[in-house]
Amino acid sequence: MSKYLESLKFVIVGHVDHGKSTLIGRILFDTNSLSTDKLNELKTEKSESQSLQFAHLLDQFEEERLQDLTIDTTQVFFKTKKRDYIIIDAPGHREFIRNMITGATQAEAAILIVDVKEGLKEQTKRHAYFLSILGIEQLIVVINKMDLVGYKKTNFLKIKNKMKNFLDKVGLKPSFYIPISSLEGENIATSSKKMRWYKGPFLLKSLDMLKKRAPPLKKPFVFPVQDIFKLNSKRLILGKIEAGILRRNSKIKVLPEGKIATVNSIEKYNVSLKEAKVGESVGITLKEPIFVERGNIFCLPNKEPELKNKFKAIVIWLQNTPFNKNLPLYIRCATQKTNCRIEKIIKKIDSENLKIIKEKTLLIKYLEVAEVLIKTKIPLVVKHYNDLPVLGRFVLEDGFDTCAGGVIL
Repeated sequence: MSKYLESLKFVIVGHVDHGKSTLIGRILFDTNSLSTDKLNELKTEKSESQSLQFAHLLDQFEEERLQDLTIDTTQVFFKTKKRDYIIIDAPGHREFIRNMITGATQAEAAILIVDVKEGLKEQTKRHAYFLSILGIEQLIVVINKMDLVGYKKTNFLKIKNKMKNFLDKVGLKPSFYIPISSLEGENIATSSKKMRWYKGPFLLKSLDMLKKRAPPLKKPFVFPVQDIFKLNSKRLILGKIEAGILRRNSKIKVLPEGKIATVNSIEKYNVSLKEAKVGESVGITLKEPIFVERGNIFCLPNKEPELKNKFKAIVIWLQNTPFNKNLPLYIRCATQKTNCRIEKIIKKIDSENLKIIKEKTLLIKYLEVAEVLIKTKIPLVVKHYNDLPVLGRFVLEDGFDTCAGGVIL
C-alpha cells in the first residue's frame, strides 16, 4: 500500500509525433520510476535518436516500434513527494481517436502537448475540443521541443497565444503553459537553466499544484448492478458504489422497476461491513426476494436520478460508415443496455474549427461531433455528465462494434 495520501490520474493528448511518449519516458526516468530492465534497455538500445529510446519505453506492441506511433492507451505510474500519479498515454494518430476518448473519460486532468515548431495541428484542436466536451477542467499545456528553437521566448509566446485563442473558443482555461524539452529534460523535474525567462512552475511541480477531484461522497447513493453471484444460500449483488454511502438496513430503490428493498448485508472480500462508500466494489444482499439483474441501478428512495427514454446528447461518431437514420443501435450507460435510435440530429460541429457544418442533416460522418436527440426502448437512469460521469456518458453500438461515444446534456 502506498504511503502517499492520494493519487491523481491524468491523460496526455496531442497531435501525433509531438512527443507524448517521449515526455512520459522522461517523467519516468526523472522520477526514478523505471524498472532495472527498462533502464538497461534505455542504456543499450541502439537508436539514431534519444527521443525514440524514451518513446519506446511506453510501446507495448512490436507493431508500434515498426510504425513509430502509439496505438492504444497505456497506463503508467510514478510518484512525487506529494502523491502518486497514473498517466494515461492517449494516441494522437487520427485512426486511434477512439482510444484517446476512452483514456480521457478516465482522467481528472490533462496535459495537452504541442510541438513548438509545428504548432496547432488537426489533432491538437480535435483533442482539445474533446477534452472540453468531456468536462476536463484541469489542463496543462506543454509546448515541447524548445531545444529545436534555441529555447527562445518569442517562439514559446507565439504558440502560447495561438493556443490560448483556440482554447478560449472551446471554454478551456489551462492552469499553466509550460515550455519544455522532453528530449533534454528541460522544465520537467527541475526549473530549466536554459529558459530563465520562464517564471512559472516546472512540469512536475505544476502537477502537484492540481487538485484531486473530490469523490461524490455527499451525493445521493448510486450503485449500478454489474452481476449477480450465488454463494451457497446467499445471492450477492455485485457492483461499485459510484456516489454516496450505503449502510446496512438502509432502504434502497431498484430502478427502472421502482421496487423498494432493505439492505441485509454489505460484503467485501468475505468481510461484512456496516457501511460502504463511493469507490468501493462490494456485494450486497437484500432481505426481500425481489428480482434484480445486471443493468439495474440502486439508489435511495426519493433521491433517485431521473429515468428518461428521450434526452439530448453530444456524440462523437467513431465508425468509418456514416450514421443514417435506419441504423439500429444499442446504447450502454454504466451497466445499462437497451435499443435506441437517434431521432434527430440537431446540429453538427467541425471539431477542428468549431464551425457548425449543417443545421439540418441526416448523416454523421467519421469523427464528426453532433448534438442529437436520442430515444431509448426502455427508460435509462441518467445524469448530466458533469454531475455524475458514470451516468452521463455512454457508447452507441452497431451490433458488436462501438460506433460512437457521447455525453448527456
